[in-house]
Amino acid sequence: MSKKLVSNLLVDYLEGRGVEHIFGLCGHTNIAFLSQLENSKIDFINVRHEQTASHMADGYARVKKKASVVLSHLGPGLTNAATGVANAALDSIPMVVIAGDIPSHFYGKHPHQEVNLHSDASQYEIYRPFVKRAWRVDRPDLLPEIMEKAFQLAETGRPGPVLVDVPMDIFSKEIDESLFERAKYHTRSITKPSIDDEKAKEIIEKLASSKNPVIYAGGGVILADAAEEVRVFAEHFDIPVAHSLMGKGVMSDDNDLTLGMTGFWGTKFINEKTRTADTIFALGTQFAEADSSSWESEYTFDIPKTKLIHIDINPEEIGRNYPAEIGVVADLKQALTVLNRVAKELYPKGKTNDKIRQEIHNYKKEFLASNKEVREDDSYPLMPQRILADVETVIPKDAYITTDVGWNKNGVGQQFPIYKAGSILTPGGFATMGFGAPAAMGAKIAAPDNVVISLVGDGGFGQNPSLLATAAEENIPVVWVIMNNSSYGTIAGLEKAHYDTTYGTVFEDSPDYAAIAKAYGVEGIKIKAADEFKPALEKAIKMNKPVVLDVPMINNPVPTDGHWNIMDIYSPGKKVHHASVK
Repeated sequence: MSKKLVSNLLVDYLEGRGVEHIFGLCGHTNIAFLSQLENSKIDFINVRHEQTASHMADGYARVKKKASVVLSHLGPGLTNAATGVANAALDSIPMVVIAGDIPSHFYGKHPHQEVNLHSDASQYEIYRPFVKRAWRVDRPDLLPEIMEKAFQLAETGRPGPVLVDVPMDIFSKEIDESLFERAKYHTRSITKPSIDDEKAKEIIEKLASSKNPVIYAGGGVILADAAEEVRVFAEHFDIPVAHSLMGKGVMSDDNDLTLGMTGFWGTKFINEKTRTADTIFALGTQFAEADSSSWESEYTFDIPKTKLIHIDINPEEIGRNYPAEIGVVADLKQALTVLNRVAKELYPKGKTNDKIRQEIHNYKKEFLASNKEVREDDSYPLMPQRILADVETVIPKDAYITTDVGWNKNGVGQQFPIYKAGSILTPGGFATMGFGAPAAMGAKIAAPDNVVISLVGDGGFGQNPSLLATAAEENIPVVWVIMNNSSYGTIAGLEKAHYDTTYGTVFEDSPDYAAIAKAYGVEGIKIKAADEFKPALEKAIKMNKPVVLDVPMINNPVPTDGHWNIMDIYSPGKKVHHASVK
């Protein structure tokens, strides 16, 4: 029987699973494990704040399409990381958080940095509301099977984060290395649920007999890597495809069947197409509030008047917000593979709908024309549409883009074309300010050969500018485009529209983020005229190193035809949305 330190065996195990990067921050509870990484093939990405680590790991996992790993200290380390882990949870991103904890022999004594105001040895419960499962490792010999369970749970079903909480003394215990060896015999590829031919025929016949069906694609399509299968199905029957915020990119925006994003930041044309559809074929979506105009039937979805077919990996989502006539729990890639095969058997020639293709083409042309003036506006500070137009012109089609919250998220969802599924990384469910900038670094580490651009507001970038230290140290060539309106712009527009004040939402003086970047050893460029931005972005991309572009922007709200009923709370009986804040 050969024994080794748990910390040593854990590193070997992670290497064996193909883990290439760990994101985190040191602490006295995890350095026994951290020290073993020094001679490992795994790169430890050192950060200055744990929230940066969890957001980086989130972006990394979205691009790699497998669980990322975060290393945290106890107490404040774990709570600092919590926001990023919760963001990953609400967007169904697989992640394994390994956290140090107090020594097991100090349970009940309230040692340094322990959270125990209500019970002893319970810091792992802090994550209980949002992780798929939280383990506390009470015996060193149990860690191998817990780690195997942790990765499997994170990556299967509806993906999401898990926590493995390890008392620091356990890292320094010895166990029989055969305990970890046993895990190698377990499959790393779980067969996912599909549908049978009979159910596929029922769905296809329902859609084929519908007069104006619409496919509604959510982020679950991207998580299942099923975008190509959706395109094949949609084009076989010429069914238009609308999408949620998280579903953006499922169908390329240059496809004649792509309608666009629904809901509050959707347009009247798109919302009317989903509202008046006789059948909605929903794939991997929870029908979130903003995407569904607060579920009010006069705006985006009129279900059950419109019949709903809903496929999702998570049974809790089927029927949660709208009743489904046909509900199927299945992996979307597996289900759509069956649906495409059966569709070609039943309707070998498919169906054509030149009318809907022409309608969508005309709508896109008209929308672009209506935006032409602001997209070409030479004002300074810049119009947000001008910023997006210049980015669109410069970046390659396979670039990865991260957004934060505010104009960059809502405006991009509404009017920025995405051509590759999974290339737009957005904080959806938690809508976390501070996600976009570090997530871009995780994406770049996962896809080093692709251009990565972070579209982020000054409020979002200001959450954790210390991420620039990591960018400089690791030489992570991300370009951050800070759409700087010297405010928490979306909230300022809301407060101005409803209460005629911007108190607490506008900054007296916005920091010079280009100068801050230079202080961290990162290239920083301050844009001083509208015509400076495009060449500066081209230059930044060619530099192939981390670059911050500080772009002063006018605070005009994202135009919207949708509805969000918080407006009715602010201003009952009035049709008031956002106001421009000069």
